[in-house]
Amino acid sequence: MKLQIHSIHFDADQKLIAFIQKKADKLETFYDRIVDGEVFLRLNNSGIENKTVEIKLNVPGNQLFAKEQATSFEEATDLATEALRRQLRKAKAIQLEH
Repeated sequence: MKLQIHSIHFDADQKLIAFIQKKADKLETFYDRIVDGEVFLRLNNSGIENKTVEIKLNVPGNQLFAKEQATSFEEATDLATEALRRQLRKAKAIQLEH
C-alpha cells in the first residue's frame, strides 16, 4: 500500500518508518481495496503518553481515520492499526450488504 509518513517537528528513523509500513500493509489482509494512506507522527509537550499517531486510509467511497496516543510510537501505531482493522471490517460488511 502506498503510505505517506509525515513526522512533525522531528525526523523519524528508518526502523520506525519500516515498522509503520509493515503494520499498515497487514491491514490489506482485511480489506484489499485500500487506495492509499497518510500517517502523522507528533511529539506532544505534556504528559507521559506524549507520542501521537494519526492514520488516515482512503478506501473507495470512504475515508477511515484513527488517532492514538501512547508512550512510544510503536505502541500508538499498534493501537491505531487495531482501530482501523475494526473500521475496515465494518466497511467491508456494509459493502457486502449492498
